[in-house]
Amino acid sequence: MIAYSLPSLATSITALPMALFVPAFYADDLGLPLAAVGTAIALSRVLDVITDPLIGTLSDRLPTRFGRRKPWMLLGAPLFAVSVWQVFVPGPESSVAHLLLWSAALYLGFTLIDLPHKAWGAELSSDYDDRSRITSWREGLATGGQVALLAVLALSAAAGSTDASDQLRGIALAVVIALPLLTLACVIPVPEGRPESLAIPRPGPFEGLALVAKNPAFLRMIGCVLFFVAGIAIQGTLHRLVLAEVMHAEERFELMILIENLGTLAAVPVWLAVSVRIGKHRALLAAALWLAVLSLPLVLLREGQTATLVTLVAVRGSSFASILFLANSMAADVIDVDTLASGQQRSGLYFAVWGIVTKLALALGVLLGTALPAAVGFDPGGPGSSAIDARVMAIYGGLPALLMAIGALFLRGFPIDRARHAEVRAALRAGSAPDAESKSDVLPGEARLT
Repeated sequence: MIAYSLPSLATSITALPMALFVPAFYADDLGLPLAAVGTAIALSRVLDVITDPLIGTLSDRLPTRFGRRKPWMLLGAPLFAVSVWQVFVPGPESSVAHLLLWSAALYLGFTLIDLPHKAWGAELSSDYDDRSRITSWREGLATGGQVALLAVLALSAAAGSTDASDQLRGIALAVVIALPLLTLACVIPVPEGRPESLAIPRPGPFEGLALVAKNPAFLRMIGCVLFFVAGIAIQGTLHRLVLAEVMHAEERFELMILIENLGTLAAVPVWLAVSVRIGKHRALLAAALWLAVLSLPLVLLREGQTATLVTLVAVRGSSFASILFLANSMAADVIDVDTLASGQQRSGLYFAVWGIVTKLALALGVLLGTALPAAVGFDPGGPGSSAIDARVMAIYGGLPALLMAIGALFLRGFPIDRARHAEVRAALRAGSAPDAESKSDVLPGEARLT
């Protein structure tokens, strides 16, 4: 599980710089228009709508002597490393077009690594709890990579090194060196296993997509993830602005994010134990409500209460990694249902759709986190007031709590628990459907298995 998770240690450390440092660096240091920089980074993600389903489907359907997932990761690693260097260490004459091109290449490289990696993880084990252990290791190492990055940046700042170009060069150098090594340490020793296939007719493209759309458990997962990720993204978008404009303590930003990630990492084993004891969907429901309830007190905080803010952010954030690894583990169980209905293991396609929804949810969260404060009169750097601060904090704490609560509704009565999953796995081993009594709760209503 550790070897399988290693690539996430390197890929995860690019997410924070792309959000926190790259836009400011291109605008301040290179003198490019900030709006154009933001537009270029946003447009670079449009390609994902095409590449995610394509790569997911190809990794499902093109077996090689080295497996279905590994070749795509090996293809993506050099593209990702080169693109990170081009984006993080541009020449002095770099343009918006340069940023757009290489950002798109960076996200393509990430898709080539991450999407097959997650699909592979869903296939490493068919055991209900082992899947949670696998995804918890992957998300734990990803969080660990971000913690290491934040710790290094905090130490550098304490030593007086705050130059953005030096920081980005150091991050890029670490990725270029580490990613190939970590990818090889993953793909060489870890087996892929044989894809499952049943002796039933393979659905055509449109029929196959119809099975995805009629999978009730998958639709529930899509609904909860859409609201969960959007709620988390709203707070992530507003963290720095709240510290700067409401708390007047912007210098605490890096420390707060570091503490938040440490709390997230420390809580992974706790939430894993909870999921084993009460089931994945109940644990995910509890994690979402934990975040929702602990977000509500943020509404009441004002200047002079920065320590309370940091504490609440860290405690409420302890459920972040659990939301990610439990949702991904549940997705693997949902894919088993599709395998039984379609006769083919289509993990790549499912995680491609999953990725698109996650990216749309992130975009929605960023949109709400910027447009709503502006709509209530919030102007960063402009004159503020206690009334505006109250509205901003209501958006910062109250809206994410509401979205998390709505997302949690999708998990009530979730149709795949430990017992149902055992039935599906038994049917897969037998090459036939579960008994008629349990089939209606688990399988798409119109699937024909024999």
